[in-house]
Amino acid sequence: MKTSPVSAAPLKAAAHVDTSRPTTVRWRIFLILLLLSAINYIDRASLSVAMPLISTEFEMTPALEGLMLSAFFWSYALMQIPGGMLLDRFQVRNIVGVATVGWGFFQAIAGGAHNWMMLLATRIGLGVAESPIMPAGAKLNGAWLTPNERGRGATLVDGGAPLGTALGAIIIAGLITWFDSWRIAFFIAGIGTMVVGVWAWWYIRNNPAEHPKVNAAELAYITDANDEAKKTHGERTAILKDLLKSRSVLAMFAGYACYNSVFYGLLTWMPSYLHKVHNLDIKAMGGATFLIFMCGFIGELCGGWLADKWKGAGASPNTVMRSMFGGSAVIAALCILVVAYTPDAVAVISLLCVALFFIRWCGMYWCLPAILGGKSKAGVLGGSMNFCGNMVGVIVPILIGLIVQFTDSYFLALIFFVFMAVGLALFSALIDYRERGLA
Repeated sequence: MKTSPVSAAPLKAAAHVDTSRPTTVRWRIFLILLLLSAINYIDRASLSVAMPLISTEFEMTPALEGLMLSAFFWSYALMQIPGGMLLDRFQVRNIVGVATVGWGFFQAIAGGAHNWMMLLATRIGLGVAESPIMPAGAKLNGAWLTPNERGRGATLVDGGAPLGTALGAIIIAGLITWFDSWRIAFFIAGIGTMVVGVWAWWYIRNNPAEHPKVNAAELAYITDANDEAKKTHGERTAILKDLLKSRSVLAMFAGYACYNSVFYGLLTWMPSYLHKVHNLDIKAMGGATFLIFMCGFIGELCGGWLADKWKGAGASPNTVMRSMFGGSAVIAALCILVVAYTPDAVAVISLLCVALFFIRWCGMYWCLPAILGGKSKAGVLGGSMNFCGNMVGVIVPILIGLIVQFTDSYFLALIFFVFMAVGLALFSALIDYRERGLA
């Protein structure tokens, strides 16, 4: 009996794969997204690592150095919402591929910059090209994962931040040392990114039905779980203007801004704090930074696994997410508060490891755009959320610098992080985490 082309189309990609056991293509895709996110942060960090050499070569003032370091965030933040809209309109796979190759290109040509203005232009280009990657992760989270897998998917995507931060300084510094040139280091990093971008484009698909490696069992597993969620909650079209009035969406924006206030604040100022307050030399400071952010990466993966297991055991999404977000934020706040009063460097590093381990559970915020906005609006909601988070990335490092300059102390800076962590707990409690059944 012949099968009509129309009826065969949905399973065409999976028809030649063994159907006895579900394949795990969805997790391979999210491991690729973890790699892309980590490379994202490695390339961001490259300028910070090379700045002493670049500043000397281009005779840059401290003010100009600050301008250069912030340039990435100008375009990155401003392109979040347009990038999310592009993801909702066009194919995610193509945008991820073009974006990754694009930011690798800007990273590579930065090595050929002959003055600070050319280097500034490449940093702005890097921000534009990197902007769709995190919203793309939110979009693919809704298309590829079941409701009980979205926590792990979100933390794999967001886990690239602490992982890339931990590895970035080591990799870029190693390349600079090996070749005795920041230019060659930038070029190699850029070419490597472009190669990974082509590979990601080759492997990723917009949805499971399109992927040749997905078998019928995996496709049925994903489809059945999401269809069941639609039956439970109904299915309706997501309307953007209504979403932007939703308490849950507004609380998501505010909570993510609080989360990034703590993370970006520690990312930018913690090494300086450890060096100036606790007298760590460069080698010890680098080791401590690596350890603290690796604890954040491990904590993020553990948080995603725990949330999905807890929900899979029958707990309601609101109980799971509110408990985990609120609890982790409060633990981080208490750890940072104790840090403010602790003179011992080992104790401080240990407390910061615990703080990063728990607060990175909130990387699961990246499953919220798909839950609150459905597949059709996950991109723009993810972009909007990341816009809020990265505007904080522009403001908070400057604010902490002003606090330290005018008080000649890091005490109030640490107290600021405590308040932001408490804010994260409060805003997280206002979100309704139940599936909407939105198309």
